[in-house]
Amino acid sequence: MYSIGYDIGSSSIKAALVETATGKSIAVVSEPKVEMEMTALQNGWAEQHPDTWWAHVCKATKSLIKDQNINASDITGIGISYQMHGLVVVDENGKPLRDSIIWCDSRAVELGQKAFDELGNEKCAAHLLNSPANFTASKLKWVKENEPDIYANVHKFMLPGDYIAYQLSGKINTTISGLSEGIFWDFKTNSIAGWLLDYYGIEEHLIPDIVDTFSVQSMVSLKGASESGLTQGTPIYYRAGDQPNNALSLNVFKPGEVAATGGTSGVIYAITNSLSVEESSRVNNFAHVNYTLENTRIGKMACINGAGIMYRWLMNNLDVSDYEAMNDLANSVPIGSDGVTIHPFGNGAERVLNNKSLGTRLGNINLNNHDKAHLCRAALEGIAFAFVYGMEILKSDGIAPEVIRTGNDNLFRSEIFSNTVSTLIGQEIEVYNTTGAIGAARACELHKGDFDTFGKRIMDNDFLMGFKPSKEKEKYEKAYQKWKGELGRMLKSE
Repeated sequence: MYSIGYDIGSSSIKAALVETATGKSIAVVSEPKVEMEMTALQNGWAEQHPDTWWAHVCKATKSLIKDQNINASDITGIGISYQMHGLVVVDENGKPLRDSIIWCDSRAVELGQKAFDELGNEKCAAHLLNSPANFTASKLKWVKENEPDIYANVHKFMLPGDYIAYQLSGKINTTISGLSEGIFWDFKTNSIAGWLLDYYGIEEHLIPDIVDTFSVQSMVSLKGASESGLTQGTPIYYRAGDQPNNALSLNVFKPGEVAATGGTSGVIYAITNSLSVEESSRVNNFAHVNYTLENTRIGKMACINGAGIMYRWLMNNLDVSDYEAMNDLANSVPIGSDGVTIHPFGNGAERVLNNKSLGTRLGNINLNNHDKAHLCRAALEGIAFAFVYGMEILKSDGIAPEVIRTGNDNLFRSEIFSNTVSTLIGQEIEVYNTTGAIGAARACELHKGDFDTFGKRIMDNDFLMGFKPSKEKEKYEKAYQKWKGELGRMLKSE
């Protein structure tokens, strides 16, 4: 028997098949084969149609079933991971009323900041653990203000993973973890944040029903089965945003454990059992997948929007064949990139920078001495420095990291990148050969409550390598302080 896991990203949809009895990964497929497009009608906007995700989910599912020569009935559980903070609005027939406003869309920044100021920073921090910022609630408020005809026909709003679960099952529901990432959850009262809804003028009946993260959330309907290739009645056991799910995939559940991601955006996600927040405008705080009303587990997240996308942009524009070739070029340049610096903040408003949009900055380039090898190293170091900057913020917010785990991302496969982060943070980085889709598939077994077996399978089977702090810390520290000083001057000039 098998479980299937989906990772609904903004670049692609990944589907993984794992053996239920052992958690062994059988196969992973990605659709489409080229990166999904985003629509940007204005600078700072980013949209995708939710039915595009569904079409690729169906294609990936059928591909897995065919390529592995299994019967759909052999798939006994479904887990879903998805891009966080997106907004899907549907009418009473479940049809999307507009494209989804996705995670990197920054149109609602000002609305969220206004709410933060008028509702009170202390109240928002104490009850929401966040500023309303650019999250799903603020995006829904933007629709209400700017597209009243669409808003008037909204039956329910959903997060991206909720929509895929709906397409599979015909049932509209969500989780506490999901509502917390949209900033709809009050952690003081353990209920919907009605006072925020009242402020935004959002009706509470637009919120989906709540189900447990690890439970029989719904089952595949006849329509869902006919379109996806799965069997009617297959249960959906699990759903979570990509960063909580990434932490789950790396067996990160306890205070002191940290998960890092180096995808299109970069994320440091640390677990705490404290509801205390000091950096609610720069750090995100969400109910982790194992959060319950009785057991507080908060994922404290620092996000760097301009991470992998920075390195990919550079590869495309330097006419370099692949990331390995870029890493080889970077390795020919010493620590500090001979003074060249890159600040990779060119992918929308950066929360760690108080939602400022600095853009990407290339600095200190000498046209006589520097070449693309320096740019490659400066990009890796600049992204790594942004991670370290984010970790400094998390530490100031009470995080004491004991272990850092990451998947086998392009960035973390780079010795330069991982050594820079490890050295400056002062912690070994453990790299595991797993993905969000594999984690979502494995999570199907967690409704039984056996977290120990779940974690042991990951630790025993997926460990690839570790990066320990370098003895040349002084050189890394000098380069970081130069980069950080330049960042400080940029922020002052804004």
